[in-house]
Amino acid sequence: MPALPPPRVIRTVEGVRSGLQRLTRKLAPAPFALLELAQGSMVTQAIYAAAELNVADALADGPLTIDELAGRVEAHPESLYRLLRLLASYSIFTEQKDGRFALTPMGSALRSDVDMSMRDTALLMGHPTHWEDWAFLVDSVRTGEASLPKHRGMGAFDYLEFDKEYGEVFTNGMGGMSVTETLPIVSAYDFSRYATIVDFCGGQGGLLAGILERAKNSRGILVDPRIETNGAHEFLAGAGVADRVTVENRGLFDVPPSGGDAYILKHIVHDWPEHQALEILRNIREAISPDGRILLMEMVPTPGNSAHSAKLIDLWLMLLVGGKERTEEQYGELLASAGFELTGVHQT
Repeated sequence: MPALPPPRVIRTVEGVRSGLQRLTRKLAPAPFALLELAQGSMVTQAIYAAAELNVADALADGPLTIDELAGRVEAHPESLYRLLRLLASYSIFTEQKDGRFALTPMGSALRSDVDMSMRDTALLMGHPTHWEDWAFLVDSVRTGEASLPKHRGMGAFDYLEFDKEYGEVFTNGMGGMSVTETLPIVSAYDFSRYATIVDFCGGQGGLLAGILERAKNSRGILVDPRIETNGAHEFLAGAGVADRVTVENRGLFDVPPSGGDAYILKHIVHDWPEHQALEILRNIREAISPDGRILLMEMVPTPGNSAHSAKLIDLWLMLLVGGKERTEEQYGELLASAGFELTGVHQT
């Protein structure tokens, strides 16, 4: 894996970028600055359309005229031009002087065959079902309860099983985002100090494989309720770590296997309200050794009015499952209630 800049450098760059965005909004008349933000949903749909049409894949071998491109993606030439004209204004594509369209670095991220592709994530963000879920956000704000179970008639995870098509879109989209997190996590923390690492409800084992790639002397236990059907065996073999990983089929609210030096939970605790989050953590407390460590991979919102993606994901969790992104203080209180002590937060 390549090296990343130190988190403090990335934080500095993010701070400058956030400051410039705030300055831009302050320089514009307030009504128009607000209008621009409100129209962001339309940009999302435009990106979704480009992803659905596989425009980036069609441009992978080089620039094309709009007629050539329309033929490859089976679209109406003039309508496709209007779509790409908008996305070019956001630097996702570029229209060259000769009239041909080409990929930019952001456009390349919409290709389906590149590392850290965002195509599946774009297909999720623009999917009609995803949009329908967000239409009920105001209900969650009014009631303090997850709105999806009310209008779907079942919980979010049950619905993903019920609607197979959307379930696949959701899983692939979240997987696309998850892949981007592995390198920052393994770069920010030394996992090699642990002989046995338990990845609890770790899906296919992408994070565990990334950890074991660096921690050459460590072994892993991958726990997931869909371990026999989610492709974990094939993924771990392809990553070259299958000989150092034991897989176990257990559910989220089961007691995990004992014997681990570290138990990692990536984006697990944030999905659940307090009583269920506590149940998960207390089950791990039952299995963990006295000198073991529990490592949570979660977004921790920054204080004040600074921009942070956790503040957006927090609303998504609120309307879908009743979970939330917690502050450092809230995590400390939650962990203490489960018999743990928060010893530190490592920025990635």
